[in-house]
Amino acid sequence: MRDVLVPSRIDPVPPPPGSILRRAAGRTMGTAWSAQMVVPGAVTADLETALRRELDEIVVQMSHWEPDSLLARYNSAPAGSWHALPPQWLEVMAFALQVHDDTGGAFDPAAGELVKLWGFGSAGRYDQAGFRAPAPAAVAAALAMRAARTPELDRAGRRLLQPGGVVLDLSSIAKGYAVDRLGGCLERHGVRHYLVEVGGELRGAGVKPGGDPWWVEVEGVPAVGSSAVSNTVAPLVALHGLAIATSGDYRNYYQDGPRRASHTLDPRSGHPIANDVASCTVVAGSCMAADALSTALTVMGVDAGIAFADTRNIAARYLVRRGGGLIESTTAAWRGLLQ
Repeated sequence: MRDVLVPSRIDPVPPPPGSILRRAAGRTMGTAWSAQMVVPGAVTADLETALRRELDEIVVQMSHWEPDSLLARYNSAPAGSWHALPPQWLEVMAFALQVHDDTGGAFDPAAGELVKLWGFGSAGRYDQAGFRAPAPAAVAAALAMRAARTPELDRAGRRLLQPGGVVLDLSSIAKGYAVDRLGGCLERHGVRHYLVEVGGELRGAGVKPGGDPWWVEVEGVPAVGSSAVSNTVAPLVALHGLAIATSGDYRNYYQDGPRRASHTLDPRSGHPIANDVASCTVVAGSCMAADALSTALTVMGVDAGIAFADTRNIAARYLVRRGGGLIESTTAAWRGLLQ
């Protein structure tokens, strides 16, 4: 039997008569993006161009792949330098540091050096010739540097301190934020009914033409040693004023001897997660929150993660590897959405 999740509050206002379903899609941040928009006849703006501008601005600011991005400049800046933050980066950084503090470091936007060491950065990647997993001494050195140097955020002054050697990596929050920006862009142009997505992270509002909600199936987890999705029944979520994001150990990984080296790193230990969490899905009001929290909860593990989420009313679903299969665990807020 399939679980179905529906928000407790439904906006009853349908699309205006004569609205047309339009689509847009493309590439950004090394992945795909898409939008389905129920556009009223009165809206004449070039929505696809407006959406692309939103995405391009985030890349210019926060990409760790672009050598001239503001983030890349920050990462290479001298110790003691302050960096003015545009509104988008300020919003992301403030939220990222808050999640870092709330989770005791299970989520860390300044774990970029660890990301590079384990081969998941923009250079020296695990799938390139000559790569080797880092030695314990290198991991220990990166942890020591991170412990001694913290990027100080001056919210009033809209600036960020580079204490020296800090490497930011916002890849576990920027996609979710980009989804929110796409939704906000459409709303500013008078589009209230839409489904937007970047790299599998989604946000929906309103309904489809005809009144059906934007039904989204929770991302499946491949079985161990196979590209096929396991036979667990994926829940359906009505993305009506909600966003969804999934993190896990199966997206980007390589075998480091007998173990799986996942791109989801535990910033506290400096190593890839080894807690048997195959995936963690979070449903929230913003995709930025869902993106960051799904990563943090994956790192925390199922027991600590559910305890943390239940105290904060976070809707989350874990799939944990046990005995060659997958065991589902959910939070109270997730179960509260079940219909």
